Amino acid sequence: MAWWRFGARKKGRSTEGSVPEGGRSRRQEVLSHFREFERTRVGVEAYIEPATHVTSTTMVLIDFQGEWTRRAVPDPAAGIALAKDLGIPVFDTNLTGYPQRMRDWNARQRRDRDRRRAQE
Repeated sequence: MAWWRFGARKKGRSTEGSVPEGGRSRRQEVLSHFREFERTRVGVEAYIEPATHVTSTTMVLIDFQGEWTRRAVPDPAAGIALAKDLGIPVFDTNLTGYPQRMRDWNARQRRDRDRRRAQE
């Protein structure tokens, strides 16, 4: 269980102006992708995923049907700021987990893919 909370920051560390790997152009790509996803769907929420040994910190946007998209963000604070800019609620997956609708959407996608393969 995570004992930190969003918005808490160690002294002397600022995330303002943080830019993901790849520089400002990569940041713009992520920002436009998330804006397009949020603009074209209803009930979008953001979920911040912690960095692991394999991946950096990521943010997942999930709509009301469970469709989702994921992109890397520099750190949790940058993800929170991005969600604020988009005007959507943001959650920590360490504290809330993923919504059931996301798992249901993934299951439907797998089932549909398997049916298409069986028909071929």
